[in-house]
Amino acid sequence: MPTAMNRRGAIARLMGGAAIVTAAATMPNRLLADTGNGARLSDGILTIDYDSAMHSRLSKGAVVLTAMDAADAIRLDDGRVVERFLLLDQQEQPVSDAHGSGRRHMLRGAAEGQIEKQLTVTFLDRYPGLALIETRYRNLGAAPLAIAGWHSAAHDLLAHPDGAWSFAGASYPDRRDWVQPVAPGFQQRNFMGMNGSDYGGGTPVAVVWRRDAGLAIGHVETVPKLVAFPIAAQPTGTRIAMTGDAAGLLAPGATLTLPTAVVMVHDGDHFAPLDTYRRLMAERGLAAPAIPEASYAPIWCAWGYERNFTTQQIVATLPKAKSLGLEWAVLDDGWQTSEGDWKVDRTKFPRGDADMKAFADHIKAAGMKPRLWLSPLAVDPGTDLLRDHPDMLLLDRDGAAQNISWWNSFTLCPAYRPTVDFFRGQIRRIIGDWGYEGLKLDGQHLNGVAPCYNPAHKHARPEESYEKLQDFWKALYDEAIAINPQAVIEICPCGDSFAFHNIPAMNNTPASDPESSWQVRSKGKTFKALMGPSAPFSGDHVELSDRHDDFASSYGVGAILSTKFTWPRDSDHPTDKLPPGGFVLTPERETLWRRWIALYREQMLPKGAYLGHLYDIGFDKPEAHAIAKDGRLHYAFFADQWQAPVTLRGLERRRYRLTDGFTGRDLGTASGPSATIAARFTHFLLVEATPIEGSAAA
Repeated sequence: MPTAMNRRGAIARLMGGAAIVTAAATMPNRLLADTGNGARLSDGILTIDYDSAMHSRLSKGAVVLTAMDAADAIRLDDGRVVERFLLLDQQEQPVSDAHGSGRRHMLRGAAEGQIEKQLTVTFLDRYPGLALIETRYRNLGAAPLAIAGWHSAAHDLLAHPDGAWSFAGASYPDRRDWVQPVAPGFQQRNFMGMNGSDYGGGTPVAVVWRRDAGLAIGHVETVPKLVAFPIAAQPTGTRIAMTGDAAGLLAPGATLTLPTAVVMVHDGDHFAPLDTYRRLMAERGLAAPAIPEASYAPIWCAWGYERNFTTQQIVATLPKAKSLGLEWAVLDDGWQTSEGDWKVDRTKFPRGDADMKAFADHIKAAGMKPRLWLSPLAVDPGTDLLRDHPDMLLLDRDGAAQNISWWNSFTLCPAYRPTVDFFRGQIRRIIGDWGYEGLKLDGQHLNGVAPCYNPAHKHARPEESYEKLQDFWKALYDEAIAINPQAVIEICPCGDSFAFHNIPAMNNTPASDPESSWQVRSKGKTFKALMGPSAPFSGDHVELSDRHDDFASSYGVGAILSTKFTWPRDSDHPTDKLPPGGFVLTPERETLWRRWIALYREQMLPKGAYLGHLYDIGFDKPEAHAIAKDGRLHYAFFADQWQAPVTLRGLERRRYRLTDGFTGRDLGTASGPSATIAARFTHFLLVEATPIEGSAAA
């Protein structure tokens, strides 16, 4: 039988059990070793060494990043893990495809003549430090093999004295940070499916990095896959992998093909590999759409009045919002009788559809742009839609509906044509008939759905519901843009780690209910990588940030400013308990709001290029961000308290005039390409660097 290890031991190896490695293998600066009877594959930046058992080691340049790991294995139904394959042969050939030119290596091995492993490793000239890895297992035996699961690209990034940080693209009900330090005992499975009844989906990439180097693992399939990207702290480093379940029989001669993995080594934090991933996936057909000018306009949202709003409250607030320089007015949750029927609440809009159109017209007459809240795929119990079309429900294998917790609703299946057509009709009504110029598509359930077993849908596979969610959003986006090419389509999957495959169906995204200013900034850096350096990302309502007024965290990462203030008083009957001080725009707040919104409109930093490679959000202190726009560089530094020099990176070899970006105070001059200046601040410091004409650095 194939060489194997018990199931318990395999799980321990992958998810946090102790690993046995030599002392030499833990040294970060160890030079590349002789591979003996194995194979060495390299593009000059990333080197993958395979030994005779097809275990592999990763290096960046001359620095070894991992031990010789059993990176690929399959788990049999009886608990055995097959991880040692005798390397039989290898081939190499040039390749040219959508990603440009490169080199392709084919390796083949066998486990005691019963299972063949085929590895195809492709290096791309356009992306040094990256490899695409295709893995296949073929049953060479005469009897079926019962497969339970697999892991691929599993490596331990060796320990560094300063520790490690991580980015995980999975969604969790506790709405945890996407970017976290890898503390002792740290462990996340990072499953791309559902991690709660209404929390799931995400970006299929995980990143771990040290101060000197990092490692990223993902998949490059153009449809989402039900795989996981576990990250776990180890005594010798940080474990990272792609794993999947593959329950079923592999017939004699049949082949199990895994999702194509991407492996990247890099400098800095998670920005560089996610930015590379964005460009790679664009070449495969997944990219953000064209961004309309209106997507960058600052936002006032009526959610400050919550579900119990009155139209009089909103109408009375519009002149104040307009006078502050805000351009969007968002009518949020509460205009409808229920989630599902989407009928107009006639206690607020007595004439129904006619009043909804009139309300949009009133916002336009006030000099603002109307945007409307909608929560697609949600249906409440007791609605007409659920009574008349129970066939639309997404059902699990036991026939139970998928719950949406916040609205006490059920999920409709996005891969069922009547569901798609129903919501396309809602888009035509909102954008076409009522005249709203944007949509706020909202809810944690938007990001991912469970496999659907509803027999009425005749799915080829239950996973179609999960895989075709991206097609549902694209259908709605295309419907809106066909009516109004300048429509702004915002997807707000509350607290989720955004599903990358949905990006072609949106031209605006918020921080999506951030729980701290750190989340505003770390999500902003992530979106600037995943959507592009000028991505139209908003910090979401500033009232959700630290101290409820931290516009600096949005402004400093090139995010659109957004607020949900009330005026002249708070709602008498809020849906949720108001925070201390409420949301009312006091005179003191109004002064601060005006100052930030005017600065935003003057500089329009989201249209600049976010320079995410200049600073490491994990290791650089203070936390720093930089944006280039119109020949100037805009820096933002963040700390509770700071009194020490800060470094300005990314300057040209010339002299610059330095100004405090918030107060306008003169900070002197500096010369590039890097400059250090004295700094003392509380919470934030903005520095604007303007080239001095005719200057040249010494």
